[in-house]
Amino acid sequence: MAERQRGASDTDLLARAAWLHFVGGLTQSEVAKRLDVPTTRAHRYIARAQNEGLVRIFVDVAATDCVALEADLMRTYGLAMCRVAMDVPEAGPMPLRTLSAVGATWLMQVIAARAHPVIGVGIGRTIAASVEAMGRTSAEGVRFVSLLGGLTRSGAANPYDVIHRLAQKTGAEAYLMPTPLFADTAADKAVMVGQAALAVTMGLIKDASLMVLGIGNLDAENSAPAQMLDATGELDALRARGARAEILGQFLDGEGRIVPAPHDGRVMALPLEALTGREAVAIAGGAAKTEAIEAALKSGLLTGLIIDEATARRLVERRRARPATAA
Repeated sequence: MAERQRGASDTDLLARAAWLHFVGGLTQSEVAKRLDVPTTRAHRYIARAQNEGLVRIFVDVAATDCVALEADLMRTYGLAMCRVAMDVPEAGPMPLRTLSAVGATWLMQVIAARAHPVIGVGIGRTIAASVEAMGRTSAEGVRFVSLLGGLTRSGAANPYDVIHRLAQKTGAEAYLMPTPLFADTAADKAVMVGQAALAVTMGLIKDASLMVLGIGNLDAENSAPAQMLDATGELDALRARGARAEILGQFLDGEGRIVPAPHDGRVMALPLEALTGREAVAIAGGAAKTEAIEAALKSGLLTGLIIDEATARRLVERRRARPATAA
């Protein structure tokens, strides 16, 4: 038995370890004995099986407070879809574990439905974490495209870029926009957009019927667009003009109105107005982004939202508190 296990493929061992642990109910030490490997190796097998998407855990919840929150947000902001992820203990301020679990499930459902031949994908930690949490799945007939430039000023790839990871997870064609987030000038943007290398990418962006978006605030430490504009001094001017949220490198005020800015002609992305008429779903959460998410919802640009429970509650409470405050 031991010799047969040692000759098994690496993927087979990962799958066997995960099956014995999650389905068979064996402890990690019992899995180790069954596979004739050290306990530490069995632990690594199980962890790798989860990381590589071989394990999918489904929790069937018929009725929770989250359902009421979803209905409230959909009704208030005219959303066609809302998923509220139940809170789980998280080490940091960003609820990535719960957002990524729900985001990954939704993405896999969207891919399986094949309703969107071209899906545009933004940048951000929540989107990256959701893609990372996805299981491996076939996306035959679906193409993914970056919605905005993903290179930093140094020319390095943006750490939040998820296009290559989507291609690895799904086997689908995925198109990167190989440009900076902001061109140096509007003229430079026009030249880049006119290049043959970008023609396919820009055409796919126009064809995308679903946009998967992140929502940024004006915190330069946690937002790539804000960080780049902070270096030029434009971020302070945006704050002074009431900007509260960022989508695709462009900004909204607290009431969801677009805040025109000098860099709008340089951003390597579609203008926000181009989201109208498409499905636009944001994956966002966390206390620091409450105001930004509210602004994005008020804009009417979003048709769907995936959000954590605590932030959803804060949004509802903020709205309910306003009449009393005004009185």
